[in-house]
Amino acid sequence: MGEGPRVLAEYSGIGYNADMKHVSKLIVRSYECDSYSHVNNAVYLNYLEYARMEFLKDNGFNYKRFVALGYAIIVVRVAIDYKLSAVLDDELTIETEPVKRRTASGMFHQRILKGEALVAQADVTWAVLNSQGRPCPIPPEFDSPALIPRGS
Repeated sequence: MGEGPRVLAEYSGIGYNADMKHVSKLIVRSYECDSYSHVNNAVYLNYLEYARMEFLKDNGFNYKRFVALGYAIIVVRVAIDYKLSAVLDDELTIETEPVKRRTASGMFHQRILKGEALVAQADVTWAVLNSQGRPCPIPPEFDSPALIPRGS
């Protein structure tokens, strides 16, 4: 009470950092914490999903149209390492960068930071499916150069 409005919205994508990694920020909310008063491990998957969707949106990917045309982007594997706890009201930064790309799939490397400290990092493998649920290439109108890893 009396603190005034928060300067940072609970979830706010902010673009790219100096290393050309896409950056999203969020503030930990009470219902994301478990009985040990830190962010529940499963919640980090939501944070990573949010940041990947912000990455796509900020790079002009029209997800609603993609789905309307019968396509899906699915996560097929997540390898995550937890390094440090996050707690209520912590401001977290999520870096997202593509590190692998194939015709119908790819991988993002994502890091969750609290200030400069690494909270968690993950390699997330994704694939594109057509309306029959079969893997398929990304349709040309959705194939963004942003999905190609730097240096490729």
